[in-house]
Amino acid sequence: MAHTFLMESGQWALEGSWIERNGLPITVKGKTLVNWNRTDWFSMVTKLVFPGGDREEIVLQYRGHLDSDERQYTFVLQHSELGRVEGEGWIAPQSIIQRYWVLGDERQRRTGFETLHRIDDNRYYHSSGLMAGHYLTSVMEATIERQPE
Repeated sequence: MAHTFLMESGQWALEGSWIERNGLPITVKGKTLVNWNRTDWFSMVTKLVFPGGDREEIVLQYRGHLDSDERQYTFVLQHSELGRVEGEGWIAPQSIIQRYWVLGDERQRRTGFETLHRIDDNRYYHSSGLMAGHYLTSVMEATIERQPE
């Protein structure tokens, strides 16, 4: 079963919930653009907004490289809140799993993870979390749907 998210260029819409430690869930919406420049290099931009809330938007700009076996990839990310980030991802039969770590962040030791579970060619279920040291600081769960081009 081939993945369409990340593995193909396209536009995706995200809608779900964001929860911060000791906070109530808030609505999050977003858009993701995936582009493949060459055979094994991709770029991805995601913008998350929080309608009706006072939380600032989050922008993530990825550049990644898919390994020759097409099962693993590495990426660098410029995150509007975290700064410079590096990470790795694995392409599993039903999911795309990635983890990342914030560069130059020895004091807080922030890391994160994301899982995108394939529902069908046009929809994925996204769950993710951000940690500081050993503690979760925020989580997000959402559906991601391919948009017509």
